[in-house]
Amino acid sequence: MRSSPGTSPSHPRVLHLFSGPYVTYGRRRVNVPEGSKRLLVFVALHRGRVERRYAAGALWPSGDEERAVGNLRSALWRLRGAGIQLLSADNRGLVMRDDVFVDVCVVSAWAARLIGGSATCNDLGIIPWGADALDLLPGWYDEWVLMERERIRQRLLHALEALSHELVKVRRCAEAVEAAMMAVSAEPLRESAQRMLIEAHLAEGNWVEARRSYQAYWDLLGQEFGTEPAPALAAIVPRPEVSLRYCLLGH
Repeated sequence: MRSSPGTSPSHPRVLHLFSGPYVTYGRRRVNVPEGSKRLLVFVALHRGRVERRYAAGALWPSGDEERAVGNLRSALWRLRGAGIQLLSADNRGLVMRDDVFVDVCVVSAWAARLIGGSATCNDLGIIPWGADALDLLPGWYDEWVLMERERIRQRLLHALEALSHELVKVRRCAEAVEAAMMAVSAEPLRESAQRMLIEAHLAEGNWVEARRSYQAYWDLLGQEFGTEPAPALAAIVPRPEVSLRYCLLGH
């Protein structure tokens, strides 16, 4: 299953799991039949070949094996009836077709490059699919979805922090602030995200904004846990009298 649409045709097939699932063919959107959604998502999130009996047992655990296998066949039939040809299936297994792009895979690859320090100039933009990517399949509570949702969420939070850091390095401070704010909005108690937001404000020369962000985080920690930010975080925030003297001296 591909993770980047670099060599995609003019009308690529994309499976959207953020705010989904649904499928697009270029600009045309196709809704997934209700009885087939869980099967399509299950195969996509497993990122490889899935045995039919394993998928049937996991998705339809109530009842006997024969009935579960029958439900799987019905789900595949509904997909074909809707014109959604995303899966390759044989008598034993299922796998996503090679020419299908899955938004989770695209975003995961983007995040991996940022976290691993191999990001390109094209990667230094706000997260693909925006804030939706921080909430995979909202309203789904299957255990296998919950685990994947949290895994993707943590990876993207790390990626947003790395993105903010890289943007500060190339002096794109406004974008750095935006990336850090996205991480803070997703997890306000995350100190590493708060640090990146403060550092991005300082890189832009906005020490007042930096102090305001620090104070908001201080208040939040006090309300939630009765504690204060770590001393290492406090150390990077300029004191008001120092900051004012710095400005008056023209630095």
